[in-house]
Amino acid sequence: MKNRLNVNIKYVDSQDVESKGDEALAGLDAILVPGGFGDRGVEGKILAAKYARENKLPYLGICLGMQVALIEYARNVAGLEGAHSTEFNKETKNPVVGLITEWVDGEGKVEERTETSDLGGTMRLGSQLCHLEKGTKAYELYGSAKIHERHRHRYEVNNNLRPLIEKAGLKVSGLSADKKLVEVIENPAHPWFVAAQFHPEFTSTPRDGHPLFAGFVKAAGEFQRGELK
Repeated sequence: MKNRLNVNIKYVDSQDVESKGDEALAGLDAILVPGGFGDRGVEGKILAAKYARENKLPYLGICLGMQVALIEYARNVAGLEGAHSTEFNKETKNPVVGLITEWVDGEGKVEERTETSDLGGTMRLGSQLCHLEKGTKAYELYGSAKIHERHRHRYEVNNNLRPLIEKAGLKVSGLSADKKLVEVIENPAHPWFVAAQFHPEFTSTPRDGHPLFAGFVKAAGEFQRGELK
């Protein structure tokens, strides 16, 4: 509604991407990789992020969709061999995504959880403050340096390896309230490549939409018309 465009959604099984490669993604004007749990089809999701990056397709990653984009970039651009999330490979030499057990909650208090804690164990839940860096695509979309978005995840970007990924060109444009956790990443060398650790669908409505979805659909339309720059 925000862009006055008819959107034709094609659902692609990430396992088909694993078996068919680029053929499974041919003809798309944009790629959205949503959140999820488990290792089924995860390499296909990583390949989808690679396809979008290399072919300049608009890409929106949500939760796991952000993590696979980061993994792909770490492997193929930053040169971190075998980079992965410890959710899928606990023995990886380059764990760019890992389980986090301590963070600042919505009231600014440090909260520590284990897998046996209540409220989802190690799950990071609920509305959280996010700081956006001025001059980034994320800031441009939201028009604000401070936003609140809802979370539901256990894994976060590993800050120990983050400098190597940033040095290779990936931009961290959004950080948590204490500025320790990565909330939004984007690729400055790409026309529209944005991924978020939070879930924008939790706050989007048909009438009001959401800055990330509105920007993503707009970019898809521009890509189809050959106008995306």
